[in-house]
Amino acid sequence: MGGIEQTRQRGILNPRTAAERFRLTREPAPADLARFVDGYWILHWDLTRPHRQRVLTHPMVHLSFTTGGRARVTGVVRDAFTEEISGAGRVVGVRFRPGGFRPFLTTPVSALTGRTLDIEKVFGPAARTTADAIIAEPSVAAALDLAAGLLRSRQPEPDPAVDEAAGLVAAIISDPSVLRVSQLATATGVNTRRLQRLFAEYVGVGPKWVIRRARMQEAAARAAAAPQDWSALAAELGYADQAHFTRDFTTSTGTSPARYSWLARTV
Repeated sequence: MGGIEQTRQRGILNPRTAAERFRLTREPAPADLARFVDGYWILHWDLTRPHRQRVLTHPMVHLSFTTGGRARVTGVVRDAFTEEISGAGRVVGVRFRPGGFRPFLTTPVSALTGRTLDIEKVFGPAARTTADAIIAEPSVAAALDLAAGLLRSRQPEPDPAVDEAAGLVAAIISDPSVLRVSQLATATGVNTRRLQRLFAEYVGVGPKWVIRRARMQEAAARAAAAPQDWSALAAELGYADQAHFTRDFTTSTGTSPARYSWLARTV
């Protein structure tokens, strides 16, 4: 099923078209922030017409700084996420580890789920000045340094539960045989009740959602690569029947598995 980095890349639907519309690069987190931050992502585009990009999101919180002045914190998005870009622009983004944003909050990460907040709502009014400097800074490296400085200013305390939450999400991603929460509990030795509490507090969504999303990203990646035996794939990913799988796939990607496979390879 590929590694964790490959799974991150699978969140971008219709990757062939996406690669023609924008340029996405990634940078590692500074060593002193790596316990919280999974890495940076930088998006550049220069378009003659608007582009709407659909994304199958990961169980991660993002902090982003966008041309035009937007600076926001985005919690985990349960459904597919669509963003429109137009003209020319750039986004500098910080991607937090699963659970890694909890030390920056006074509430469970689930309070952010499905929400997008202006940076001031989370980091305070003074963060607006730093955000404006990041957006205006032409050098990506300098902009990333400013973003790191903003996070360091909060001086979050190390929290061992962050590593535990991130490790559990990694276990789901790396082991395709985990199709149910009970299987995750058995594989990790963490009882189901603790899994539910830990995921709500630190990840923002339940373990069932993370399992299903990881498998749906696998399905989209396979569909984009080649036509599939959809019934066999549905069974492999833990669905009781092909119809249920097709409904979930269509809801997640906006189209049926067969049509998505055709579009991803031809459009």
